[in-house]
Amino acid sequence: MDVTRRPDARGLAALILGASLLGFAAMLVRWASPAGPLVVGFYRMVFALPLVAVLAWRSRTPGPAGPRLWAVLAGACFVADLWMWHTALHLTSAANATLLVTLAPIWVAVVSVLWLGARLRRRFWTGMALATAGALVLGLAQGARLGTGLGELLGALASLAYAAFTLALGKARRNLSTLEALFWVVLCCTALFGALGWARGEAFTGYPPRAWWALLALGLGVQVGAWWLITWGLGHVPTSMGAMGLMTQPVATVILGWLLLSEAMRPVQSLGALLVLAGVTLCALTPPALVPVPEGRFKQKANQPPMNTE
Repeated sequence: MDVTRRPDARGLAALILGASLLGFAAMLVRWASPAGPLVVGFYRMVFALPLVAVLAWRSRTPGPAGPRLWAVLAGACFVADLWMWHTALHLTSAANATLLVTLAPIWVAVVSVLWLGARLRRRFWTGMALATAGALVLGLAQGARLGTGLGELLGALASLAYAAFTLALGKARRNLSTLEALFWVVLCCTALFGALGWARGEAFTGYPPRAWWALLALGLGVQVGAWWLITWGLGHVPTSMGAMGLMTQPVATVILGWLLLSEAMRPVQSLGALLVLAGVTLCALTPPALVPVPEGRFKQKANQPPMNTE
């Protein structure tokens, strides 16, 4: 998708809805206890894989292997993001780890400027600042505390992995259908989560029924439903804006935690939610633009394909 094109409102709506459904993931992971974090990721992918495979087979498109490699790379980045984030949660506060992961849109915007030829307008940066400030408020409202430094480092690295996932998935969506891209992501994640869980010695069986129901809901509801919406949405909006839309997840997590886990929503958390939504809305009204290419440079690269964010 060209960064000069105005984003499709349907794509942005699907992206925000999918990110909101991701808010259920935190509750389901908690209900899946005593399953370990890598095994939770493995079964999340295993339960999603058959349905995604069938749907992807029906929507497959012939073409070069390059886009599929981008989707596999996106899956590897997604595994790295979750693995580092889960590890960071044991080394520092959840607020610190989550806050640092929300740096991902900043990395995506920087790559869009330096690599994809995008020019982010002032209002876009303002929206990004509002959304990042909202994520900061949400994180601090949960009671942040200082860690040893390793957890914060892993959280920052996880944000880089999440940004790479967003960019790689957007690249894959240039030539792959939504479901085909999602299939390769899920397949890669299944293999990597399974191998890592086995290497780490996590148990794959012996869970109570509630845990299995939670794992099934993670696979079908979150991985298929939410990520189908997100993957489809990323094919209809610029990647920078897609990363911003994904920041609605912490808002959904706070609201669902209040409704399903009886976690009180403080006024400061409501303020953070409003800041995130305001920032996403402002970014949606200010799409990125390409920097004009000099005529001589254009002639020199006339045979090269146009540079896109998707």
